[in-house]
Amino acid sequence: MEKKGLLIVISGFSGAGKGTIVKKLVERYGYSLSVSCTTRAPRPGEVDGREYHFKTVEEFENLIDYNGFIEYAQYVEHYYGTPRAFVEQEMAKGHNVILEIEVQGAMNIKNQYPEAPLLFVSAPSAEVLQERLRGRGSEDEATVKKRMQRAIVESESMDVYDYIVINDDLEECVEQVHSIIEAEASKTCHCAGFIEEIKKELKEIGKE
Repeated sequence: MEKKGLLIVISGFSGAGKGTIVKKLVERYGYSLSVSCTTRAPRPGEVDGREYHFKTVEEFENLIDYNGFIEYAQYVEHYYGTPRAFVEQEMAKGHNVILEIEVQGAMNIKNQYPEAPLLFVSAPSAEVLQERLRGRGSEDEATVKKRMQRAIVESESMDVYDYIVINDDLEECVEQVHSIIEAEASKTCHCAGFIEEIKKELKEIGKE
């Protein structure tokens, strides 16, 4: 009997490397990655269905009315949301689904899916985090400071997460996250259907 898939929430500071970790997990181990919906316009190079599902405001609000999102929020006049149908369909197929999501969204997910493990990715230190943000070369100093201020706020929620993953060595970090997911997926609470099925089969064999 196929086990139901697991929903995994991955958050982290901007610059900690969570996006790279998620990308490698999907490529290496075939996890399903939930693509968010947004009402903002596509940026150059972005493809509908890859970076985001791009929706009109009317389409997005219709999905809200029909409970189409696990969670959603509005930032700078644009909506962002996690589509419910994809997540639940993939989990029903037995696929483990990763959500790369902000702290606020993670708390909303945990309320609806209490069994979902929450992982928070951090750099080894605040100094390293700041160096990585500056090393991107795509953000000015004012933006770096803004992201560091945001990290201060996000750090207040770190103790709510089930796992803290320190991204010191990328390859080691990817393997650590994969091991955590594998262990979580094997917990009895995620294997109830299999447990009942094997009990039934053993009893049938015992009657022979």
